[in-house]
Amino acid sequence: MVFISKYLVPKGYTGIAIFPFVFLKYKALKLNSVLINHEKIHLRQQVELLLLPFYVFYCIEFLFKLVQYKSWQKAYRNISFEREAYFNEADLEYLNNRPFWSFLKYLRSHDI
Repeated sequence: MVFISKYLVPKGYTGIAIFPFVFLKYKALKLNSVLINHEKIHLRQQVELLLLPFYVFYCIEFLFKLVQYKSWQKAYRNISFEREAYFNEADLEYLNNRPFWSFLKYLRSHDI
């Protein structure tokens, strides 16, 4: 289910997935199928890791990347969950064929 909330979506971002919802900053973004697919990939990741472990893993990985890159944006873009979502967001069939725990293969991928 997609909701519009400029207050829940962090500054500098256009959308956020918090199971079972996708929050978008602006109503017009509901038509952006690539963005919606990106957020749906995150919803699938959250279900696979049973929500709480997803958020813990996400935050820990972000902190490690932040120390590594010393850049908020570069750390964010190199989190395995984000790499999977960005790499596959344009493939609108991706979730139909996505193997279980696919984000794992992005743990050791090259930097974005």
